[in-house]
Amino acid sequence: MDYLKKYNEWLESHEIDEETKEELRKIKNNEKEIKDRFYKDLEFGTAGLRGVVGAGTNRMNKYTVGKATQGLANYIVKNNGQDRGVAIAYDSRHMSKEFSKLVCLILNANGIKTYRFESVRPTPELSYTVRKLNCISGIVITASHNPPAYNGYKVYWEDGAQISNPVDEEITKSVNSILNYSEIKQIKEEDAVKSGLYNIIGEEIDNGYINYLKSISLNPEAIKKQGDELKIVYTPLHGTGGKLAKRILQELGFSKVYVVKEQAEPNGDFPTVSYPNPEDPSTFDLALKLAKEVDADIVIANDPDADRIGLHVKDAKTGEYVLFNGNMIGLTVAEYLITQKREKGLLNENSALIKTIVSSNMTDRICEKNNVALFEVLTGFKNIAAKIKEFDKYNTYKCIMGFEESYGCLVGDEVRDKDGIAALMILSEAAAFYKNKGLTLWDNMKEMYKKYGYYKESLIAIVLEGADGAQKIKNMMEDLRANPPAFISDSKVLKIRDYLTGTIKNIEENKTEEKELPKSNVLYFELENDYWVAARPSGTEPKIKFYTGVRGNNLEDAENKLNKLTEGVKKLIR
Repeated sequence: MDYLKKYNEWLESHEIDEETKEELRKIKNNEKEIKDRFYKDLEFGTAGLRGVVGAGTNRMNKYTVGKATQGLANYIVKNNGQDRGVAIAYDSRHMSKEFSKLVCLILNANGIKTYRFESVRPTPELSYTVRKLNCISGIVITASHNPPAYNGYKVYWEDGAQISNPVDEEITKSVNSILNYSEIKQIKEEDAVKSGLYNIIGEEIDNGYINYLKSISLNPEAIKKQGDELKIVYTPLHGTGGKLAKRILQELGFSKVYVVKEQAEPNGDFPTVSYPNPEDPSTFDLALKLAKEVDADIVIANDPDADRIGLHVKDAKTGEYVLFNGNMIGLTVAEYLITQKREKGLLNENSALIKTIVSSNMTDRICEKNNVALFEVLTGFKNIAAKIKEFDKYNTYKCIMGFEESYGCLVGDEVRDKDGIAALMILSEAAAFYKNKGLTLWDNMKEMYKKYGYYKESLIAIVLEGADGAQKIKNMMEDLRANPPAFISDSKVLKIRDYLTGTIKNIEENKTEEKELPKSNVLYFELENDYWVAARPSGTEPKIKFYTGVRGNNLEDAENKLNKLTEGVKKLIR
């Protein structure tokens, strides 16, 4: 019963304040709750922390956040990065503002300069800021699109990307070396300000970020023609995106932008949605209601930290709104950027696109047809950013776009993380461009299917929370490795890529070979007829995810094949 021991240690420790102890006393008779709060330490993973806000070792609170920050501070000092400083942003969630100030003062107590935003800001702007101010690091206090009870702590390095190997491992070691909360250094805010260590930033950075977004616009003339005609409904889902999203659209010339008023202001309770994630169709209920009232062309949502984007597009023939999934959004942006750059002579021989291994295979066809280099990386935008960093180091390729199926796009290479504001801008511009041609974004998507193939993908996400859930996820992956299926639905498994062991097994030849695959707990099943299935536990949420993909002869055929394959996966995991 180690969790009960840890629980009592917190109640008896002189390092824990009385308010926290009082919160813990209230659960003294709830062993299940005690277990969930103390059965492990909240892990500092490859990007930082994420968990439910509250007291306990497995919770986001000033002690777990303080420990992470002191460990990061020790690493920065070790690498002489104090004077370069750390940029800090935060979202609209509960305790985000308080955690962001705590982080600043701990870093300041270690002699490290900080640049803290005056109010909530999108995650992509933090990435931009790290590079703009030449900081050694950056921190965003956010739990992205998680439920309201959560908060998180994401760490970025000097290239503006989330920390990756070997820096992530070194920082994790530094954090884990903090054994007592008394090791966390402290300084008063007034002393930090007087010393020049504590700095507030805001409008000047906003202006720079907006100017950068304008610089990647490809067809301002299309906006001039359609800016007063194209109707855009937008919602920031109670998060950070509203201010900058409205500003960039207005400054580009879009005059008919309708913001969902019930979701316009930052609110950590997210009162109008059960789950503030644009991947969840129900988050669009209010936006679609407004869209029908104003007869909008497109409907766009950002998640609370505005790194993800969701999209609905009006079907001109039926008047209904078509939901674009993450792959369709990424493919639309890719097609627009590539074809327009090619037409304008901006598509160089070293142009490259980066996608994750579970993103649509239509991307391959787009790149092949347009002679653009394509690179595949593991899920997670830190892997896309690492590839861009590699391009920079060896002066090989120029990234024009990166995307993953989970509603994340990156445009260009100035911002090194998902950028829902840039994606919003490009999608709005593309809608104006195609409207000039008498097409909607849905019309254009259908043309892409004709040109490249009828690709369809789906995702099954199984939520398994707590200690028991984590064990179930582990067991599921172990069982798939030990007893791999010969068929999924009626499709034969041809090869199995195991990214954890670095092997590819050819089923028909009964031969396994070692490959230099990036290491991750992922199984990828290559099936006949260009079908595929991948399984991976989420790195940020208590979920295991199963991805599926097919190619059909037409949209209906592709949908039927996808449904059949998805049902086969469900039977496999029951």
